[in-house]
Amino acid sequence: MPSDTSLPIVIGISSRALFRLEDENAIFEQEGVEAYRQHQLDAEESLLEPGSAFPLVQGLLNLNEAPSKPLVEVVIISHNSPELSLRIFRSIEDHGLDIRRAAFTSGASIGPFLEAFGVDLFLSRDAASVVEGLERGIASAHLYTPPEGFTPDEQQIRIAFDGDAVIFSAEAERIYQSQGLHAFTEHEREKAKEPLPEGPFANVLRKLGALRAQPNVGPARLSFALVTARSAQTHERVIRTLRQWGVTLDAAFFMGGSPKKHLLSAYKPHIFFDDQDVHCAPAAQITPAGRVPSIDV
Repeated sequence: MPSDTSLPIVIGISSRALFRLEDENAIFEQEGVEAYRQHQLDAEESLLEPGSAFPLVQGLLNLNEAPSKPLVEVVIISHNSPELSLRIFRSIEDHGLDIRRAAFTSGASIGPFLEAFGVDLFLSRDAASVVEGLERGIASAHLYTPPEGFTPDEQQIRIAFDGDAVIFSAEAERIYQSQGLHAFTEHEREKAKEPLPEGPFANVLRKLGALRAQPNVGPARLSFALVTARSAQTHERVIRTLRQWGVTLDAAFFMGGSPKKHLLSAYKPHIFFDDQDVHCAPAAQITPAGRVPSIDV
């Protein structure tokens, strides 16, 4: 997909990623569609609590200072039926979120609508929908259950990314998986001056960089960090690649294979993106997290 840094950045989000709908989803899975429908109708006047992606969405929408020319747009992309949309719209209004566009597909595939709405980043609690987004070249992540007691920084939005298989392609990671650490290290040293191929989140990182470059934003309001399992021995190729892309990070953490949870606890991102459950699951206990599954394209 060609690079596109034009604004606004468009974020597509499922209703279950934006709001806490764990109980409702359990009814759907255990009792079926009709029980779920009736529950939602009965609870129509009950406002929904924030979900995993709520802090990120709220923070990014707050960057919009001129409603006629927004820097960020959020679109609801939901498998719900239009009949059940009232509770979602009412909760959006109650939480003061400026969300103007939405799609309710009654269970139909959401892939075509991600493209129709020009979505740059798609966040969902439904794994199949995330794969569908990735297959269409859209940066997509499968979000985990919201962490309890998470309190985001209100002045600065912080987004943490893994490197290989997220920002960059999975090429180098495949060498590590198939040939081991020594082969991976030698490979990356040999190719230190050769840019890494782009991964599924490369363009959305560029677009977020364009957002941060706006006069009313800057690093004081929007911060990026790389949190990678790579060691310092393989840092050069990463730094040179980001430099060539024109992307500036505020922090980079080379973990050398160590767990990421405690580092993320210190950085406190609004969301963390990684391709491996072994990193996402522990992180999701303390901060919103989204897994970027690998796909064969």
